[in-house]
Amino acid sequence: MSFDPGMLHNNGHTAYANGSGPGIRETGVVEKLLTSYGFIQCSERQARLFFHCSQYNGNLQELKIGDDVEFEVSSDRRTGKPIAVKLLKIKPELLPEERISGQVVSSIPMQLDGKSAPGQMYSGSVCYERNGEVFYLTYTPEDVEGNIHLETGDKVCFYMDTNKHTGAVSARNIQLVKKKQTRCQGVVCATKEAFGFIERADVVKEIFFHYSEFKGDLEALQAGDDVEFTIKDRNGKEVATEVRLLPQGTVIFEDISIEQFEGTVVKVIPKVPTKNQNDPLPGRISARIGHTDKELPFGEKDTKSKVTLLEGDHIQFNISTDRRDKLERATNIDVLPDSFNFTKETREMGVIAAIRDGFGFIKCVDRDARMFFHFSEVLEETQLHISDEVEFTVVPDMLSAQRNHAVRIKKLPKGTVSFHTQSEQRFLGVIEKEATPATPKNASPTKGKEKEAEDGVIAYEDCGVKLTVPYHVKDLEGGYSPQAGDKVEFCINEVKRTGLQSAVSIRVLNRNSSNSRRLHGFVATLKDNFGFIETANHDQEIFFHYRHLCGDVDNLDLGDTVEYTLSKGKGNKVSAEKVTKVAAVNGVGEDIGATVMTGKVIRPIRSVDPSQTEYQGLIEVNEEGASKGQTYPFGIMGMANKSDCLQKGELVKFQVCTVPQTGQKMACNVVPQRRALVECVKDQFGFITYEVGEGKKLFFHVKEVQDGLELQAGDEVEFSVVFNQRIGKCSACNVRRISEGPKPMVTPRPDRLVNRLKSITLDDASAPRLVIVRQPRGPDSSKGFSSERKTRQPGVID
Repeated sequence: MSFDPGMLHNNGHTAYANGSGPGIRETGVVEKLLTSYGFIQCSERQARLFFHCSQYNGNLQELKIGDDVEFEVSSDRRTGKPIAVKLLKIKPELLPEERISGQVVSSIPMQLDGKSAPGQMYSGSVCYERNGEVFYLTYTPEDVEGNIHLETGDKVCFYMDTNKHTGAVSARNIQLVKKKQTRCQGVVCATKEAFGFIERADVVKEIFFHYSEFKGDLEALQAGDDVEFTIKDRNGKEVATEVRLLPQGTVIFEDISIEQFEGTVVKVIPKVPTKNQNDPLPGRISARIGHTDKELPFGEKDTKSKVTLLEGDHIQFNISTDRRDKLERATNIDVLPDSFNFTKETREMGVIAAIRDGFGFIKCVDRDARMFFHFSEVLEETQLHISDEVEFTVVPDMLSAQRNHAVRIKKLPKGTVSFHTQSEQRFLGVIEKEATPATPKNASPTKGKEKEAEDGVIAYEDCGVKLTVPYHVKDLEGGYSPQAGDKVEFCINEVKRTGLQSAVSIRVLNRNSSNSRRLHGFVATLKDNFGFIETANHDQEIFFHYRHLCGDVDNLDLGDTVEYTLSKGKGNKVSAEKVTKVAAVNGVGEDIGATVMTGKVIRPIRSVDPSQTEYQGLIEVNEEGASKGQTYPFGIMGMANKSDCLQKGELVKFQVCTVPQTGQKMACNVVPQRRALVECVKDQFGFITYEVGEGKKLFFHVKEVQDGLELQAGDEVEFSVVFNQRIGKCSACNVRRISEGPKPMVTPRPDRLVNRLKSITLDDASAPRLVIVRQPRGPDSSKGFSSERKTRQPGVID
C-alpha cells in the first residue's frame, strides 16, 4: 500500500471524524504493526485508525504492538477516511516498588499429576483497586510465594512487574493474606434443645452449631438433613455459622462398590454394649478380595435387616469407602441361605400361634412354652401369618437370662413341621371302651353344662405283650363310630414333645354281632337342639338329640345321609343314637319315570305341619289323563330343594320312582310352581302376596332377587319358599320377575290450580309471596339443588 503525506487534508476546511478540530491529541494502543503502516485502537472511543510509519516521531525500531501512543486525527484526502498522524510514544509510568493488596479472581487450575503439559504454562489473575478503578493482572505458579495453591476469593498482596520484552504488567511475589471463607457441607447428626451437631463432609469430624445460626424453618430441621455452613473460630473453637438446608442427597460421605462380595462373620456386634466400647464399627468380617485376605469392620447400620448375626455366618456384602479418610467397611450385609450349614447353631421348628403388632409367638415342636419373636428377626422379608410353619434358633434374652426368644426365623413349605410321629405299621385291636364326642354348645339348655368329649380305648398285642392305647372320635375313618367289641385296624401316633401315644387312622374291620344293628337314614328336620331322621324306606321319621350326634352339628344339612342305632328311652319312645354322618347314597329310589307330572300338595310333610300324625306328604295329580286324581307320597328326599317349604294347596311338578325296599311308588324331584304379586318393597326387603301360616305375607330380601332387578309393587314373580327350622319362619328365595306390574299414573293438576297459575304475574303486588323458612337439605346433609333453578315465566306451566 502506498501513502502520500501530501494528500493529507489538514487545512481546517475538512470535518474530522471525531468531530474535533485540528491540534487535539488522542491516545491509543498500537494494535497492528507492519513494515510501513499499522493500526491504532483508540482509548477514548471505539475506533480503529490507520497510520503510516512516516507519521511516527521517533525510532521506529522501538515501536512495538501494545505500546501506548499519542496522535492527532486527520483524514485521507483520497478516501476521506480518518487516519492518525503525528504519533508520539507515551513513556510508561515507573511503578513504585510497593506491595499492593488485592484479591484472586481466577485461580490456576490444578492438574491431577501436579504438572503442566509440555510447552504449556497455566496462569491465574488477581485484581486491585486504584483511584476507584479496578485493574487486573495475570500471575503464574512461580509468582506465588510458599508454593501454596490460591483459590478464587483469597486475599493477597503482591508487587507489580513489567516484562521488558513485551511491556506486559503482571503480579509477582504474591503472598496469601487471608483464605476465603468457604462453604462446607455436612449432615445434621444430632439435635438438642438449643443447639446441634453436624457431621462434616470434608473431614471425619463433627462441628457444633447454635439454632440461632440456622437460616430457615427451625421446626423443619431434623437429624439426617443435608446442610451447608461456614466455619468460624469462636473462643478458640470451630463452630458452624450461616447453616442452610440442602436438597436431600446432596451430601455423600462414601462410595459403595457395585460388586458384591462373600465373606464370614468373625466378630459380631454385642447386643448390650460394654462401658469401654468406643468403636463405632465393632463387628468384623473376613473375606478374600481379589487375591488378598481382608478383615473389614461393620456397624449396626450396615446390615440389610435387623436379623441377628452369629459368628461363622456366610454373608454377602458391598464395600463402602469413606471419601474423607478412605476407610473401607462392609455394608448391605445379608445372610446367605446356606449360612446355617456353616454355623454351629441348633435349629428348631414350630408353627406361628399368634401375631401381634410387631411381634408374635411360635408353638414349638420340642418345647412346651410358646416362643416369643420379633418381626425384625424374619429372614427374606417374608410376611408371616398364623399357622405358617417356620424354622428358628433359640437364644437367651440379653436383658433377662431366664427368658429365651426366637431369632433368624425362616418360613418353611407347608407340611414340613410335624408335632407327631406316626408308625408305618398298622395294628389290629378290639374296642374296649367307646369314645364319646363333646356335646355341642347350647345343645340342651335344660341339661346344665355341656358334656366334654371322652377318649375311647383299644386293646391290642405287640410282640406278645397286651397293651392298650387311647383314641379320639376325630381319628375315626369312614364316618363309622365303632362300638365295644368291634375289631379295628389303626396306626399309633406319638407326640414328639411329651411322648404320649394315641391310635389314629382307625378303620372298623367287622362289627361285634352282639351290637345293635346300624341303620341308614336321611336328615329331615333340624331344630335348636334336636332333629328328625327320615328312614331308609322314606315313610317314617326318627327323633334324635344332638348329644347323640358323632361330630359337629354345624356340618349337618337337610338331606345328609347318616348312620344310626335305634334305642328306647322314657315312655318306651324310639329314638336314634350314635348318629354319624356318612357318604351320600342314592336318594328316594330307582326306576325314575321319565314323565314329568303336575299336581297339587294335599298334605305337606310333618316338618311343615307338626300337628299332623303322618310323616309323608301327599301330592294329587291334577292334569288330564289316566292318572288324574291319583296320589303319591313324598318325603324330604323327594324334594329337589331340601330346604323348600311345600305348603298345602301348592302346585308342583314331579316324577314318579319306586322304593327298592318296599316297592312303593313315590313322588321325586318335586319342584313347586309358585307365582304371586309383589305387595310392597321397603328399602332392602319386601313382601309377596303369598300366605304362609296364619295368613301372613311372605317376606323376601332384595339380595334374593335374581339378575339384580329392582322389584316394584304389582310385579309378578316366581320364587321358592324356605323354612328356617331354627326360628320357625318362612321366607322367599330365588325370586325371579315374570312380568312387570302396571306403572303408577301421574295425577294431573286440577283445572282450578292451572287457571290460578296462568293468572299470576310477577308484577302483581297482591299475588301471594313465598318466604323461605328453612333451606332444603339433601340426604347427605348438603344444601341446595343439583340442577340449576330458573325463574318461572308468568303464564307458562312446565
